[in-house]
Amino acid sequence: MKANVFLAGALFGAVVSVGCAAVAQERPFVDIGERHGNLRDAQQHIVAAWQAISRGQQANNDALGGHAARAKDLLSQADTEIRLAADVANEHNRNW
Repeated sequence: MKANVFLAGALFGAVVSVGCAAVAQERPFVDIGERHGNLRDAQQHIVAAWQAISRGQQANNDALGGHAARAKDLLSQADTEIRLAADVANEHNRNW
């Protein structure tokens, strides 16, 4: 009985951990228009870097010590910040 409870708890913990990792690494995408060409260009580079890291992870069977995953997380954060910068520019009627 105790083993079943332990296994159920371990399985639940694993599912929650995977779910959190998936949410933490939102895949970046380009959603800034041509009005902000420099910011759009930066987003495109972030997407390209994310894709290159993903290919590297696949080629190395995800055995990169967590560093590639961390890099992807930081790219997601950068993508979010660039979107926010475009929003601020729109609020102030600026073109970047």
